[in-house]
Amino acid sequence: MDIERVNDHTLKFFISYLDIEDRGFDREEIWYNRERGEELFWDILDEAYHKEEFPVEGPLWIQVQALEKGLEILVTRAQLSKDGTKLELPISSDKHLDIPVNDDLENLLSENLQDDQSEDDQIVEEDELSFLISFNDFEDIIHLSGQIDDDFIESSLYHFDDKYYLFIEFSNDSTEYEQENDLSLILEFGEETDITLPYIQEYGKLIIAEEAITTIRHHFC
Repeated sequence: MDIERVNDHTLKFFISYLDIEDRGFDREEIWYNRERGEELFWDILDEAYHKEEFPVEGPLWIQVQALEKGLEILVTRAQLSKDGTKLELPISSDKHLDIPVNDDLENLLSENLQDDQSEDDQIVEEDELSFLISFNDFEDIIHLSGQIDDDFIESSLYHFDDKYYLFIEFSNDSTEYEQENDLSLILEFGEETDITLPYIQEYGKLIIAEEAITTIRHHFC
């Protein structure tokens, strides 16, 4: 996937259909399966967060164009006006972004869009921050469970190809500082992976469906 930073508030992505399939998605289902389409979208934003330091904070303005070989996606963070009364898109008149929106994907994401925005200013709400972390040894997860405070973390555990995969999702009740500290601690024991959660769910084995960290701590620590 190619990522181009347009400005401080806007990123442009191009993702080929081959890349979409490599991530565990079918190129057809992203148009007709709402949940899978949203999973692909947040997977793309998660990659942008790490590669371009583009935090997903607040509402987003999204435009999508279906091309012959893939999708072109434009994502802009909406900003509050100086008086705090309305949302503004940080796009100057001389850099107007005029990309046609594909109606199928627009409908796919419609439930996350603000009802009071025009078609050109539609906004999707912020999702909870999530990561998929791989571990070579189950002992590493045990040690992690004994050191981390997971009050604001939902987690599930999978096994695939001789590795363990811990999916963690931070509650919106946690602060950015808490999230950064917890993620730093987690990465002392495991590492981020390019494999997507849908792919692990499809081909891996589910070991603990929810509260994985708490469950492991209870039984092994």
